[in-house]
Order: sequence, then C-alpha cells, then structure tokens
Amino acid sequence: MEYLGRFFGILLNWCNGLTGNFWWAIVAFTLLTKILLLPVSVLVQKNSIKMVKMYPEMNRIKAKYFGNKDKISEEQYHLYKRENYHPMLDLIPTLLQLVILMGVVKAIPASEEGSPLYMPVLAALSALIMCLAQNRSNVLQSEQSKANQWGTLVFSVSLSLYLGLFVSKGVAFYWICSNLMATAQMYLLNAWISPKKYIDYEALAESREELEKVEKMSTVTKHKRSKELVRREKADYKRFLAFPNKQIVFYSEKNGFYKYFRDVIETILRRTDIIIHYISSDTEDEVFSLESDSFHTYYIEEKLMVLMMRMDADIVVMTTPDLQKYYIKRSMVRNTVEYVYMDHGMGSINLMYQKGALDAFDTVFCTNDFVYEEIRAQERVYGLKEKVLVKYGYALIDNMIRAYSEQHPVINDPPVILIAPSWQEDNIMDSCLDEMLEYLLPQRLRIVVRPHPQYVRHNKEKIRALRVRYSSSDNFLLQEDFSSNSTVFNADILITDWSGIAYEYSFTTLKPCLFVNTPMKVMNPDYRDIPVEPFDILIRDKIGISLQPDDMEKLIPSVDRLLHESTFSPESIAVLREQSLYNIGRSALVGSDYLIRRLIEMTKQG
Repeated sequence: MEYLGRFFGILLNWCNGLTGNFWWAIVAFTLLTKILLLPVSVLVQKNSIKMVKMYPEMNRIKAKYFGNKDKISEEQYHLYKRENYHPMLDLIPTLLQLVILMGVVKAIPASEEGSPLYMPVLAALSALIMCLAQNRSNVLQSEQSKANQWGTLVFSVSLSLYLGLFVSKGVAFYWICSNLMATAQMYLLNAWISPKKYIDYEALAESREELEKVEKMSTVTKHKRSKELVRREKADYKRFLAFPNKQIVFYSEKNGFYKYFRDVIETILRRTDIIIHYISSDTEDEVFSLESDSFHTYYIEEKLMVLMMRMDADIVVMTTPDLQKYYIKRSMVRNTVEYVYMDHGMGSINLMYQKGALDAFDTVFCTNDFVYEEIRAQERVYGLKEKVLVKYGYALIDNMIRAYSEQHPVINDPPVILIAPSWQEDNIMDSCLDEMLEYLLPQRLRIVVRPHPQYVRHNKEKIRALRVRYSSSDNFLLQEDFSSNSTVFNADILITDWSGIAYEYSFTTLKPCLFVNTPMKVMNPDYRDIPVEPFDILIRDKIGISLQPDDMEKLIPSVDRLLHESTFSPESIAVLREQSLYNIGRSALVGSDYLIRRLIEMTKQG
C-alpha cells in the first residue's frame, strides 16, 4: 500500500499541475482511473449480459429439478461451462476499486486532514444514487431479488457513510466522484453494449413465472406437511443417534432405490442376526412399511448433513456418489467408518459421474471388469489411494433375469418395437421421434412408445399432443403406466438413445437394441484422461446397431437385421452378458458375504 500510495500521490500531483486546483485534480484522477479500468468494465458488462441471457434456462432448470440442489448445481455448472461464463468476474471491479481506495487513502491524508460532517452525508447520498440507478438499469443487478437489491443498497450507503466519517475530506470527495462516475459509466455501457440486443426478456419473464408457480406449489405443500415432518424427522434423528453399536447403515436419497439394496439386505438378515439401519430422505419411501426388529428405518432429510457427520457405525452403504463433496460428508466422530459405494446402473463411472465422484469411498461394489479397470486407472492417473474393489455384479438384473425366466415365452406377431428414450436433453422424444414413427408405422410392426417417467412428469403438454397426433394409428401405443415391466420384457427390439434401460433389456431378455446417437451425456469432461473405453460407448455396437438422428432412412433395414441376423441372436447376447456382468444370479450372495466378513473382522479388531 505504501508504494501504491506513492504512485497515486505522483498521479494526483500531476493532475493538480494539469488543473491547477486540488478538487479538480481529484475529479481528473477519478476519471483517469475509470478510463484505465474501462476494458475490465466492458468485460464485466458482457459477462453480466451473458448471465442474464442464461436466466431463462436457469429458471427452467430450477423448476425442473426443484428441491434437488445437487442436480440444480450440476446442471448450472454445465450451463456455465457451455456458455463460458465466469461467476467471479463480476467481483473484479469491486476488488480493484477497494485497492485504489486504499492507495488514495495513503496518498491524500498528508495534505488534507479532517472531514466536515457534510462529506459523509454526500458520500452516502452518492452511493444511494448509484444503487438506485443500478437496481433500475444495471443488466445484472436489475434482475436480482428485491431483498438482494435493498441489501446491496443498505451495505453501500452504510459503507460510504462510514468512510466519510473516518477519512480525510479529499478521500471522501474521491469516493463521491467515483460513485457518480460509476453511475454515468453504467448508462454509457448500456448504450454502447445494450442488453436488449442479447437478452430475450419475454422468455425471461415466462421462465420466472414457471419457477414462481413451482415455488408456490412447493410452499403450500411444505406448509401443510412441515410440522408433522419436522416432528417425525426430529424423533427419527434422536432414535438413530441413541442406538448403540450400529454395525451397518444403508442410505437412500428417495423412494425406488431400495431395489438396488434389497437382495443384499435380505440375504444378510436371513443369514445373520445383524440389525440393519436404513436411512431415507423420502417420506414416501416403501422401506418404512418394512420396519422390523432387525430392520430399522429412519426419515432424515433436513438433518442429513449433520447426521452423516455424526455417523457412528462400522459400515455405511449408499448409491449416492460425490461423498465429501456436497451435503454428505464422512463421519467427523469416527474415522474408521467404511464407506461402500453400490452402483445403481451398469454405465461408466468415469463418463457418467463427475470427476472424483468416488474418491472418498473406501470400497466400491463393481458391476463388471470395465468399472473395475476404470477405477484402478483413475487411481493410477491421479495418484489416489487404492480402494477395495469387490467384484459384485448387479442384483437388479439378477432379479429381472429371474422374473423373465419364470414367465411364459411370448411370440409376437407382428413383432413389437419398444421405443424407450432417456430424458436428457435432445433425447429421441425431442429430436427424431416423429420421423422415426413415419418409417415404422407403415410397416407390419407393433410400436410402443414408453417415455421416461421424468419426461412425462415435466412435459405433459408434449405427451398429450403426441397421444392426439397418433390416436388413429392402430399399431401405436403410448405407455404412461410404468408399474409393469411386461412391455419391456415382451418387446422384440428396444430403441433408445443413452438410457441405461438398454443394458437391463438386452441382458434380461437376450434381445437386441437399436441406438440413436443423440448427444451423449458426459458428466466428466475429462473422461478421456483415463485410458479405458467407457462401457456405454463400447457396448452399443455389440448388443445392437447405432444410427445417427438424421439417418432414419436406415431404420427399417436396421430393424430387419436385428430381427434376423445371428449376430444379434440370444446366444450371441448371452456371451456378451457373461463378459459384461460379474456373478450373474449370485451378486447378492457375493455382496452380503463381503459385508458380513468385514463386520466380523471389525468386531475382532474391537
């Protein structure tokens, strides 16, 4: 600061010599700093426009994934990266202004001591003018909530008043000039780089209304249920912490995840007297109806972060990645807890999860050699400590294979084509479904469209329009009831994009898939750092045929190949299934064996 003060002192003396007046020298000095910082101000203006331009998409992300903070953060991260937006860039002018202020404080006091009472008032007034103007016309500030706007105003006015009381009148005068010139500069930048040329304010208003509707509905629902849920969670929280010597805890984010744990849990309960504790953050989770003396269930949502940090158990098993990154932390009261990751799919860990998603786990239950090799390669490339990798398998497919083998064989005449897309951006439903149906419906085929449940939930109008558009087609069925897997089991060919249903379908029924290469969902942009080809990419041309969205003229010949070529016969796919899954039919036994053995070892170790 001493050197900066000297430099500013020289600059002020030069301005004083140029103007012949101390006060005009400060005005000239302030104008000079604004000119020098103009490139930064232009950069910030463009960055702010970029931010507000993204607001419609951000609002719709918040509405679509309302209540799922991790998913919202994940989608916003990808949006920022796609648009090359830098959130910290807007802080640079403020930081530079503070640096300049500190330099000015060092430069002026020697010649101007003391500040009359009107100076703090004028400084506060200049800040008030600046903030009111920014709340009305600043491209980013004007879109903030009223609470943020008034919070910034109160802070700025208070800071200016405080500075005016304790610095010399020359410094206070500089601050007044700086605030007023910043206001003028904002209007000049708006005229030069007008936000209206880049921002769709109509779309912004529409997206804001959509988000407000979701928030309003959530507020009403939360208000109705909050008191009961708070009491329930508080009781379960106390009951969980009060239970001594907990051996094994399973955690589930929401209803529907119990199916990934069920076979392992039931095998442990059948073979031992171990008491299992199951935490769910979903009040509607099916597990609450399974409470017993050996299976204790708890509803924990708001208190989950604290509970996890207070975790006192031998083993914690979860399907939730990103341990230690977000709201789920490792125990702070016991460093010997073994954290076990059990996947809820067969896809690539390296491709489909964020970088480092499993780094904080001690043990991973692997579905196949591809996942095993990916994790080992990550450890080598990034210098990570080796985890315990259990060659486990996938109990969900074991159950599906069992259920499929128990049903009577179905011979379809005509053949049934099941279209079951993912719900990621640019999926089949949004990109090429109509063109696909133009080729399929005239054929002697039965077509079933089974959208992802989340797609149906968030696109009700599109689903209604689709139903109306093809209501006259005798060989078309739009399936919106997801309670049964009969259409999945009985179809002759599955058409999908990047949905994990492909592996479940082909490895259960031993029938082929037709893949449409819509944009691939990549959660880890650095996935190529790992020299292992992702399973999701490798398997596509082994259990089926891949087409580009604009290659629909090849659709019917590809369907014919899948129905008749020996390459896609049940025998061929059965060989691929053996290569792609550990312990088919035995995964629950292998998983429970590992957990029981580890608990016995921990008991012996004390």
